[in-house]
Amino acid sequence: MTQKYIRAGDEALSGAYEEPTSLEAYVERALERPSIASHAPKYLLEAIESMGTREVIEEGERRERYRFFDDPANDGEHAVLGNTEVLNGFVDDLRTIAADRGKREKIIWFDGPTATGKSELKRCLINGLREYSKTEAGRRYTVEWNVTNGSEERGLSYGDGVDREDDWYESPVQSHPLSVFPPDVRASILADLNADAHVPTRVEADLDPFCREAYDLLEERYRRAGGTNLFSSITDPRHLRVKNYVVDVGKGIGVLHSEDDGSPKERLVGSWMPGMLRELDSRGRKNPQAFSYDGVLSQGNGLLTVVEDASQHADLLRKLLNVPDEGRVKLDKGIGMDIDTQLLIISNPDLDVELDQYADRNGRDPLKALKRRLDKHEFAYLTNLSLEAELIRRELTAETAVWEAEGYADLESRVREGLTLSTRDGGGGVVDRELAPHAVEAAALYSVVTRLDGEDVPGNRTLVEKALLFDQGYLQEGDERIEADDFEFDGDDGSHGVPVTYTRDVIADLLQADADRHHPELPVERVVMPDDILDAMAEGLDDAPVFSRAEAAEYENRLAVVKSYVFDRQEADVLDALLADKAVDEDTVAEYVEHVFAWANDEQVATERGPVDPDPLLMRVFETEHLGRFGAGAYDGERPADRVAEFRREKVITAINRYAWENRDEDFAIENVDVADIPVIRAVLDAHDWSDVQRLFDGFDPAQWTDPPSGTETERLKERTLSHLQAHGYSPASAELTGRKVMREVSYRWG
Repeated sequence: MTQKYIRAGDEALSGAYEEPTSLEAYVERALERPSIASHAPKYLLEAIESMGTREVIEEGERRERYRFFDDPANDGEHAVLGNTEVLNGFVDDLRTIAADRGKREKIIWFDGPTATGKSELKRCLINGLREYSKTEAGRRYTVEWNVTNGSEERGLSYGDGVDREDDWYESPVQSHPLSVFPPDVRASILADLNADAHVPTRVEADLDPFCREAYDLLEERYRRAGGTNLFSSITDPRHLRVKNYVVDVGKGIGVLHSEDDGSPKERLVGSWMPGMLRELDSRGRKNPQAFSYDGVLSQGNGLLTVVEDASQHADLLRKLLNVPDEGRVKLDKGIGMDIDTQLLIISNPDLDVELDQYADRNGRDPLKALKRRLDKHEFAYLTNLSLEAELIRRELTAETAVWEAEGYADLESRVREGLTLSTRDGGGGVVDRELAPHAVEAAALYSVVTRLDGEDVPGNRTLVEKALLFDQGYLQEGDERIEADDFEFDGDDGSHGVPVTYTRDVIADLLQADADRHHPELPVERVVMPDDILDAMAEGLDDAPVFSRAEAAEYENRLAVVKSYVFDRQEADVLDALLADKAVDEDTVAEYVEHVFAWANDEQVATERGPVDPDPLLMRVFETEHLGRFGAGAYDGERPADRVAEFRREKVITAINRYAWENRDEDFAIENVDVADIPVIRAVLDAHDWSDVQRLFDGFDPAQWTDPPSGTETERLKERTLSHLQAHGYSPASAELTGRKVMREVSYRWG
């Protein structure tokens, strides 16, 4: 049984590594597949582009998003949710830098409030680059040396100096294989390699000092022996091999954490090991073999260098000024090292404060040069309801898969879903607790609403409507669809508000204790309702140290509009359940749409009996009885009045044409239309209100809902309604509580 795991491990590693090869074979392979020789920013760009894109809606706009940032290679574990525009700007910068069209001297800077996904970006980059380097297209190569073969001289070993056939020592900083060649020869290789390249590969770095020591030692040996083909001898497969490596932290990726200390040189490139200097004689100077090569630039050479929590390393940033454009750092006064890496720093807004401390000095600001080199990309809090709901679920569960929905209806159903979590009780046992349907949605919506700028919201709109526009790209009001493009939102959205960590902690606290409510049969005390979360979030604002008094007051004032929206969602669920048996059949709606389409285009309708003319009576009955839009006077026999004809063309046909355009392909046909996606038809399917309940159920009394008298219409309706709710995602307990809440409100306005 366990052998399958061993075999799986073998397969994983065998696919990631290759046998070392000669320098000549590597060059031949690079000429066939230039991507394996890409310089750092180009390789990073290729890795991101390799996974393709998908379309998303963020802040009401359709955007193309690189799937790389969904962390697909790791099932979305460290996906960066949202901030697509920021990430696209990052990729655009990489494209410019890789092609050497500008920004080469820039240090890319990701800034933004805490809990906005910056750390996830770092992990996503590490994960994605690691997995890409395991693929054929993403192979990454460096060199290793053996100077003991065919010689009695001491080798490169850090050990006792005994020569061994297998004394191979890899470049400690992932030196590029082409850096072995003299500059003129390297330029010729690159010219051939870049013949058809849109983004040419650059290899400008020479061998690192460790590899240069091996190269020089071999060159001196063969020169003294009178050899004529020095380069061939030095790079003979006995001495030099090209090997691939899997990119990871310390091997192509350098990460400097906030807790890392040491002098700037130690943090950047590494430090000398004094004891080794006595063992390694290098002709009167420090030997590069005695260097640790554990600094962030050494580890990140060849691909990516990340300075995390950059404000903790503000002193270091000034030392990085010339690294991007010069591509060189010093190990010691006499020894320098070429660097090919993409520099990226991550910070919270406190770095802004650090950089602006001398801003009032105008032209004499000592940090001006550093600020000019930083290319800022600002992360913001999520302002999409569905993304925030996804993030909250990630924070509470082990869910990692990124949500990709067929349409917004699918996405909306995920947002409303309830959630069951297991927690430990006081006695050490395990208890299941439920977040009722719409609970995560309520938490996500309130979080988003606190992050929206209210200054650019039109007077007749609410912040909830702005949030919905951002999430789905439109508002649906009856049969009218209002597009996000109709509004001009230019406020400071996402720069402040409730972070997801606050929301997560509030929900976690609620899950630890029973609520103060009871039922003789159902565990209602273990259900967390939407109002429970909203009330707890609002009540905790004053005591949370992350909010100022003004912020707490502002966010508390935004609670009511969210509560109202969430209640409307719960009410719609209960109404749908009450009237489930009375709803218009979707097949009936589809039949109406098909006949209207044929009527408008002077066509016939396909039936089992063959093509027939559109049925005017069928259309009239639907429009008068189901739609309730027109009376008998709107028809002259079979002929509809102008206003009916206009309704059919403007509302139904226009919606079909929009659907056809959005789902266009060669095989489109009217029978393939999903009628639920047409606004005016959706309105018919969802057209429930309390007047329908009063009209249809004369004996129903919402005031009796909690404990209805036996044998009454109310008891019968409650039983059927709760059963329907349970079939659509509610548990018995959450269905009971939601029904109670809705009916309490309805009983106040009944009649």
